[in-house]
Amino acid sequence: MPKHILIVDDSRLSRMISRQYVLRQHKDWDIAEAATGEQAIEMAAEKQPYLILLDVNMPGMGGLAAAAILRDAHPQTHIVLLTANVQTSVQVQAEQLGIGFLSKPIKESDTHAMLNNLESSV
Repeated sequence: MPKHILIVDDSRLSRMISRQYVLRQHKDWDIAEAATGEQAIEMAAEKQPYLILLDVNMPGMGGLAAAAILRDAHPQTHIVLLTANVQTSVQVQAEQLGIGFLSKPIKESDTHAMLNNLESSV
């Protein structure tokens, strides 16, 4: 059964790249996109995604705030932060929320490694 993925980033280009990397490995997965943390929360409530790829810096609700809400509402969903902000404080907050972390610019090899890691842990 195909898994549902939610890609959240205010950059359309970043969403397109993330989509492409996921689909190269899993052509049958269903991917939805959101441009804000608020949209991500609404869409996750409807779709119950397997994985949420979530940018940290977005207008309105940022990725860390959205991740905290999403983690509480969807404890079984895998959440991975995508950010160019690789400060230790962001990584620590991600760890405290129990979510993954990938640095931007996102690389296809890192995306595939993350997906393989998620699938092997199930």
